[in-house]
Amino acid sequence: MKGSTAYKSIQKRGLHIGLLPEMAAAVNPSTPISLDHDLDVLPEVGRRLTVAQYAEHVDDLAARLWAAGVRPDERVVLYKRANADHWMLAAAVSRIGAVVVNLSPALDAATVAVLLKRVGRPTLLTDAAKLDVLAEVPLEEITQRVISSSGHRPGALPLAELAGAPRVRPVVRPIDEAAVITHTSGTTGIPKLVVHTPRTQGIRLVPQWRLLSLMRKKETVAIHVPFVHSRMVAAMSLALLKQYPVLLMRESDPADVAEQLIEHRPAFIEALPNSLMEWEGLAEDPRAPFGSVKVFSSTFDAIHPGTMSRLLKASDRRGALFFQIYGQSEVGPAVGRAYFRHSAHKANGRCVGWAMPHGAARIRVVSRDGRAPSEQSPGFIEVAWDGIAKTYFAEQDRYDTNRNGQWWRTGDVGYRTRFGCLHMLDREVDMIPGVRSSLEIEDVVLGELSELSELVVVQGPDGEAVPVICTVDDQPLDAGRWRAAVAGFPQLADPVQIPQAELPRTATLKVQRLALARRLEQERERRA
Repeated sequence: MKGSTAYKSIQKRGLHIGLLPEMAAAVNPSTPISLDHDLDVLPEVGRRLTVAQYAEHVDDLAARLWAAGVRPDERVVLYKRANADHWMLAAAVSRIGAVVVNLSPALDAATVAVLLKRVGRPTLLTDAAKLDVLAEVPLEEITQRVISSSGHRPGALPLAELAGAPRVRPVVRPIDEAAVITHTSGTTGIPKLVVHTPRTQGIRLVPQWRLLSLMRKKETVAIHVPFVHSRMVAAMSLALLKQYPVLLMRESDPADVAEQLIEHRPAFIEALPNSLMEWEGLAEDPRAPFGSVKVFSSTFDAIHPGTMSRLLKASDRRGALFFQIYGQSEVGPAVGRAYFRHSAHKANGRCVGWAMPHGAARIRVVSRDGRAPSEQSPGFIEVAWDGIAKTYFAEQDRYDTNRNGQWWRTGDVGYRTRFGCLHMLDREVDMIPGVRSSLEIEDVVLGELSELSELVVVQGPDGEAVPVICTVDDQPLDAGRWRAAVAGFPQLADPVQIPQAELPRTATLKVQRLALARRLEQERERRA
């Protein structure tokens, strides 16, 4: 089977992650998969696999889950510590026709308990570490069964005890029924459970299949995104079907990342915007860990032009580019834009891109106040295509409030230029009176002050725009340099400096702006 043939099959029949490893093995069984950590569920297999071996392990784990009692149409909540085996276990769940519900390991016990109840007595597939986290949650009341992928705890059936279980035939879910459920970032409270079908997952591969076609050689693709995220489905699917060697990265410490990049020399890196910000210092490493990279790719959140520029200048490849995708869990990739080495630093970071051609999403901006959307009067950003998620699980009314026929309201505010570029200014819930765009301020000031490791502008207790700053190594900020950098933004209050480790973040490392604003209000109340 050729990769293009498998891709066409997915476009016709939908993406079934339980079948994907087998399909990829049929394309090329020797495609290598490397890890920067051991698999918790199968620690004996090591950190180097072929896609054929990977497919074999998925089939084995599917057989074990069947032996544990999991059956088609059941919902299996997968909540365990961060590890590449999460995606392997998710594929195993899918392979026997069950619906996998991916929960981030960053979620706390109280949130997980709420989501377990929302799902409705599912099977919980977890590990000893997370069972300790859930020690106060009455799992026997809100789950059907508990299975441990690694470690032993009372009341949990260890998968290790089911090794050698008879293999079972794969069960293919209907193309328009729930197949994978992920969750939103939860920046405004309890996360919403986003329902993806085989059809919606397959359609989302369309624009990114063309992006990977920029790589003419079968060079390594490094993936550093949360294993639980819907983005991981697309990243793994595309890389394996294209027969690219894959490096799955969990560790984020720059020193560890540098070692992996130097050893594997990837030509393509997919990572979170905040991870790339954390790795910027590696651009100065004389070993040139980014020297081999032809394409940097990022989604989830906007990324600052200064970060893109530094990374691109650290590449030794001719024509190196940074491809930014704007989208969200509910809609997948909506628009995209390429940045290049000699111009990225001059880019307007609020211009997140243009609609991608050939069957990709359509974009529109609708009025918020009766006036035509413009830079002075930004409107609501909406997306339409068949890749939009089917629903929010058990919250149909909440889903319907964002859906208007074929159009999905993203919750972001912006405008389109006369050349068609979509400018995303802010989340609607994060808008501050008198501030055109908090994100724009952050782009500009971070580009001016290299000593800043993070800057987040939030609404203060009195409605003012408060810049919350973090510095490299938490060093004191020079007041004079700060005043010079923000001279163009007189609406800003005095900065509040906190250690970067104290920034409240989501599972995809987005700063929880509302939580940060609440912290400022609580601190003022304590001082009063």
